[in-house]
Amino acid sequence: MKSLSLNKPHVIVMVGIPGSGKSFFAEQFADTFNAPLVSNGRLRDELFNEPTYSSDEQTIIRRVSDYMLDELYKTQRTFIYEGEADARIERHDIAKKARSAGYEPLFIWVQTESSTAKLRVKKAAPGKTTINPAQFDTALKHFSAPHANEKAVVISGKHTYASQLRIVLKRLVEPRIETIEKQAPPARPAENRTIVVH
Repeated sequence: MKSLSLNKPHVIVMVGIPGSGKSFFAEQFADTFNAPLVSNGRLRDELFNEPTYSSDEQTIIRRVSDYMLDELYKTQRTFIYEGEADARIERHDIAKKARSAGYEPLFIWVQTESSTAKLRVKKAAPGKTTINPAQFDTALKHFSAPHANEKAVVISGKHTYASQLRIVLKRLVEPRIETIEKQAPPARPAENRTIVVH
């Protein structure tokens, strides 16, 4: 496993509609870099035998994931969050909390058209909870695309993990390159030499 060494720890926040491919990318990224992953979907699978997506259930999952996030912020280590980040207000709250903990939030928006995403949700992998069409439609209405000032990294939910990863890593290393360029010593001025030919 590789480790992800960045100048500042990041919370990598997955954004997208159900079935877009958020879980796929988050799990692959966590495996690639041995990074912690807080997944509300995984919490739901662990805590409830037959999830209902009720408000009481959502409250329990939110409380557990908030606790996990608070503990991970103490580590000053980059981690991934796949939870409630589909509305702009939710992302604003995540970014505010992350920055107060010394983290840089990075939103990864996995784009997939809703028709494809809906089909994927119907064909969920064994052992993973599925949502019904009404729940999918509710989630779709709740979703708000990231605003330009959120500076989300956009990846296609139809591309391979390798191509998605290249795009995300490019964004993650940009601040490091800027820091290195700022720290680089100034170039030595060329010496003025006078050559005398006899």
